[in-house]
Amino acid sequence: MVEDKTIKDDKIRQSVREAYSNKVNKFPTSNCCGSSKSIANEIPESKSCMSNGCGGDLDLSAEKKEQFMKRYGVQLGYTEEELNKIPKESNLGLGCGNPTALASIKLGEIVLDLGSGGGLDCFIAANKVGKTGKVIGVDMTPAMISKARENAVRGNYDNVEFRLGEIENLPVADNSVDIVISNCVINLSPDKEQVFREAFRVLKPRGRLMVSDIVLLKELPNAIKNNAKAYASCIGGAILKNNYLNAIERAGFRDVKVLQENNFSTTQFLLNNDDIRDALGEQIETLKEFEQLDIDSSSISVKATKH
Repeated sequence: MVEDKTIKDDKIRQSVREAYSNKVNKFPTSNCCGSSKSIANEIPESKSCMSNGCGGDLDLSAEKKEQFMKRYGVQLGYTEEELNKIPKESNLGLGCGNPTALASIKLGEIVLDLGSGGGLDCFIAANKVGKTGKVIGVDMTPAMISKARENAVRGNYDNVEFRLGEIENLPVADNSVDIVISNCVINLSPDKEQVFREAFRVLKPRGRLMVSDIVLLKELPNAIKNNAKAYASCIGGAILKNNYLNAIERAGFRDVKVLQENNFSTTQFLLNNDDIRDALGEQIETLKEFEQLDIDSSSISVKATKH
């Protein structure tokens, strides 16, 4: 019997929710764009760290963790000035870019962040929109929402609100926001087209979409597509780049443009991930065969407009 799509999608969301609940207080040794071991190796205390995909744990002192995460953020495209102005606890190292840098956020605007995590992009956006603007973060993981709200209190942000919800069914009114941003989250959704339709719905006319995400340049083998840990590591649920861009256009957006693109080897990322290797078991041989292929994935930043 073929599993009902709704049931399958719910299982995917639950798996992702559980995975990201476990990341709330952890510090990554590799992100959705590849390994950050090069940074960790420069910090003496971090040499005992494990590569556990997006959000693996580092055995570091509090001071070294802060140093690591700041340099990690810079690697993703944030400036030290931006990171110094926000609660350090909001930087969980789970993104694959800095959508706020390319969104041309202005004073007084309303910004919506899809999959807001610990609040990093929300707080950076809040500093840009000022007291007359507002930022809304939506996340389906209760632990992340709690963490983000704590960070908002810690940073005295009264222009940021975090709402529990799914990005396929946003708890946001029609035509109410100026900008929708997202950072390495839409690839985790089992219904990406619905996410873009929802983003289009909540944007005001002439509103902008600015997302950073992982896409494929070649199809993945079924062993990876059907692996829950690969899905939660921002890889298993990724779709082909052209399909991703077409989904944005089908939602009604215009002027769809890739502003940044960074190719990387999906296979190397997965082979260096101990959890995924263990979960694949004998299927790891399929992945090793896949290793013969060239660069097969990309971290992209895409901008589009609601006309």
